[in-house]
Amino acid sequence: MIRSSALVLATLCAGALAAPGPAAVGELLVGNKSDDTVWRLSLEDGRRLGEIATAPGPHEIAVSPDGRLAVVTGYGGAQPGNRLTLIDTAAGSASGEVDLGEHARPHGVRFTPDGGRLLVTTEDSGALVVVDVQSRTVERAIDVGKGVGHMVALSRDGAVAYVSKIAAGTVVRVDLADGATLERPAGGGAEGLEVAPDGSVWVGNREDGTVTVHDPGTLAVRAILQSPGFPIRVVFTADGRHALVTNARAGTLAVFDAASCETVAEVALADPDREYRDTMLGRAALPIGALAHPDPAVARVYVAISGGNEIAVVDSRTWSVVARWRTGNEPDALGIVGAAPPPALP
Repeated sequence: MIRSSALVLATLCAGALAAPGPAAVGELLVGNKSDDTVWRLSLEDGRRLGEIATAPGPHEIAVSPDGRLAVVTGYGGAQPGNRLTLIDTAAGSASGEVDLGEHARPHGVRFTPDGGRLLVTTEDSGALVVVDVQSRTVERAIDVGKGVGHMVALSRDGAVAYVSKIAAGTVVRVDLADGATLERPAGGGAEGLEVAPDGSVWVGNREDGTVTVHDPGTLAVRAILQSPGFPIRVVFTADGRHALVTNARAGTLAVFDAASCETVAEVALADPDREYRDTMLGRAALPIGALAHPDPAVARVYVAISGGNEIAVVDSRTWSVVARWRTGNEPDALGIVGAAPPPALP
């Protein structure tokens, strides 16, 4: 379903846009929080290729720049977790763990651009932890303060990290060279977080039903976008044209023009013919994690429907759900491997 008549008209008038794109190759990694597993799904048709056991509570996944390693944060369940699961993507199996010691409840995770380090938010210790990938050890921990630092994003050059804090409703800028921090208001329940192609910082504020766009240096708010229904994740399409926001309570994917910040479409993700299970927001589809295919020509976006144990596959030319793939229990974290984008034009 698309709530944008202009987009529908444009799609109908441009027949070439509706033609099938290149076949998707590679694998979608799906973290199933209640099963403590990662499923490997074929990007061609969603069939399950394998299952990997993880540390309890796999909440987020990061894939190294060279695609050879995936890392899964083990948030834990009733007992706080403090481990990262490493996955050899070529073998399709776990290859070890990182013990974070006192830094429990790891959640957000990103590789630095050179692939040598990991940045991990740890909610219990209020830190942004820097992990040396080769030695699999904690190199240092940068204090980001109380307020539940949850997600982490990186500037394009990897010099600055940004952390969203749910309870504080803020976003923190972290200079990775000297550990200096700057914290500014975002909105109630600040959680979803990503850096746009122009360097601006986008934050989904789940309690306020807004997305705030921040200056990357000062964190001043440049724009406030309406995205009602518990906006919980923010990602961008591979071509950088669109910002995608999952609205967990509304069961929608909001699509914004990344340059103008205008609403492009709203995709209904819930299947009207099925009953969803009980979730933290009641009986609901509960879309959380989202990821766009790295090749813009493939024109696919994958959304984890936590309340339905499925992936909704969205066509980004028509902004409609075109397939549903089965997952384990409570899917959330997503990663893509073996699907490198085409080489950049000279």
